[in-house]
Amino acid sequence: MRVLVTGGAGFIGSNYVRKALAGEYPALAGAEIVVLDKLTYAGCEANLAPVADDPRLRFVRGDICDAALVTELMAGVDLVVHFAAESHVDRSILGAADFVLTNVLGTQTLLQAALSAGVGKFVHVSTDEVYGSIAEGSWAEDHVLEPNSPYSASKASSDLLARAFHRTHGLPVCITRCSNNYGPYQFPEKVIPLFVTNLLDGLTVPLYGDGLNVRDWLHVDDHCRGIQLVADGGRPGEIYNIGGGTELTNRELTGRLLDALGADWDRVEPVTDRKGHDRRYSVDITRISTELGYRARVPFDEGLAETVRWYRENRAWWEPLKNRAALAGK
Repeated sequence: MRVLVTGGAGFIGSNYVRKALAGEYPALAGAEIVVLDKLTYAGCEANLAPVADDPRLRFVRGDICDAALVTELMAGVDLVVHFAAESHVDRSILGAADFVLTNVLGTQTLLQAALSAGVGKFVHVSTDEVYGSIAEGSWAEDHVLEPNSPYSASKASSDLLARAFHRTHGLPVCITRCSNNYGPYQFPEKVIPLFVTNLLDGLTVPLYGDGLNVRDWLHVDDHCRGIQLVADGGRPGEIYNIGGGTELTNRELTGRLLDALGADWDRVEPVTDRKGHDRRYSVDITRISTELGYRARVPFDEGLAETVRWYRENRAWWEPLKNRAALAGK
């Protein structure tokens, strides 16, 4: 079996690759895994260092918009797991072009190549942000898409392309939409690693607006396990929400991180709220739970403590990346 993982040197993609090669997904036992990653500022080959010597892994540096390369790599592929994306909301507000290029055109390039190659399953990894903002309750998969940032609009566009390739051509596509991920190897511009590393360095942390925006937190291990359940048994053409079940305001999350690092609220710097900042996200995971037996296994307090410990012990990994983020215009 051959699996093509796009964005496999990023935070979530590399977790999936490491777990697959460690034998945590029985359906992939003995599978050859081809990672295609452009290694933009947020991609890092060091994320794959624990499995770099595995003979089943092949790493290719390249762009998912490169049709010739994608066509070459798609030959003989049984499963595509498509993580590759520009994903930082703040960056999309500053400039949306890269998001449209990678997330929309790149996805179309992959879908076309997968169709031509007769790929057996294509899992398109998306986000709950495509739904917009919800004041109460939770989104089911058939909820209307109302993205509010250029990032989420580009992901919604790619979702619709994936759906269209199934409906028009019969390509066996499944779409997953996850809530906010956290865990080791997450690029330190995202809120949890940014706050942890800033606090470790004695710096302040920025809290948007009133701090009452609500997010559902999902450990990356649970997310990747959910993705594999969809790869194994998801119905072609279907969408599956993947959530963690821990909703916190940003202020509550900040308090937990301050406690974990032994810091006080004087280390928090209120900042002007993000443009178009969605107030609350919440996904209904009934479908994936009922059909595929998914449930989140990592308790949030345990997962957060392990994540904080990982960043404490891996300064050599994150410090150069924060410098790279600064150079990339953060």
